[in-house]
Amino acid sequence: MNILLTGGAGFIGANLAEALLNDERVSQLRIFDNLSTGHRYNIKGLLDHPRCSFVEGDIRDIEACRAACQGMDRISHQAALGSVPRSIRDPLTTHAVNCTGTLNIFQAAVEKGVPRIVFAASSSTYGDHKALPKVEDTIGKPLSPYAVTKYVNELYADVFAKAYAINYIGLRYFNVFGPKQDPNGAYAAVIPLFFKAALHNEAPTIHGDGSFSRDFTYIDNVVQANLRALFTKEQAALNEIYNVACGDRTDLNTLWGHIRRITGSRVDAQYGPQREGDIPHSLASIKKAKQLLGYQPSHTVDEGLEEAYAFYKQLFAR
Repeated sequence: MNILLTGGAGFIGANLAEALLNDERVSQLRIFDNLSTGHRYNIKGLLDHPRCSFVEGDIRDIEACRAACQGMDRISHQAALGSVPRSIRDPLTTHAVNCTGTLNIFQAAVEKGVPRIVFAASSSTYGDHKALPKVEDTIGKPLSPYAVTKYVNELYADVFAKAYAINYIGLRYFNVFGPKQDPNGAYAAVIPLFFKAALHNEAPTIHGDGSFSRDFTYIDNVVQANLRALFTKEQAALNEIYNVACGDRTDLNTLWGHIRRITGSRVDAQYGPQREGDIPHSLASIKKAKQLLGYQPSHTVDEGLEEAYAFYKQLFAR
């Protein structure tokens, strides 16, 4: 199959690109990215591959989307502007990328006859719904502009499946971490920030009292779910939304303790104000993904942290 991968130079996209090029079911991989939050160095080793091509373009440009979708058999739509705090500071750009950009990809897929899109959804869609674990069919009200945009993506996917000859699978990611996740920048995620602090012998900042917990999910689990979604032949698995997680949760104080142990750091964390739009706890039910996609997490949080440490240790040694 010919696969279009949007956002392929980003953290998740670059890991997925590598897996796709190692998969014999993929004839050609076309990476489409505007390099606004992704980096060319993430895919540097892939661009010489005979089955890989790179197109620099923006999903907000409908003509670029049409050209990128030409001749494709599947679309893996990973391009997005992440971060709850960023969306609160700049909701217009978050909307333009995540809503208009995703709508462009769906429209271009219909016009170019691409039969299936697998897209990155988000656990933020659960919003203020308090019950744990999170089950796909029950959500609350969004707590940030980012969460609104990711829910809109799901609504568009459902409408397009009903109105046009196209299928989708949406994957609600829960706090993904691992190699190639950028530790720098104003909106870096907590785990790379913790590793950066530990390896520089600095105190990380924990927002709130550290009791907030997340279903941290190692990147290999996410790649597995994407591959299963792209290639599944089960009709019952199509046009559905799935949680992609470990089905376990870790609070921030415990997370820092794990990273201190792995790195040998003796620095204590410092505490700051709680972030706007943050939910207290997140835990996924992965029963649906197991049943319909055959998804089975390959890495626990601790196993993932060990592999992430090897990456960051090498990164900061440069």
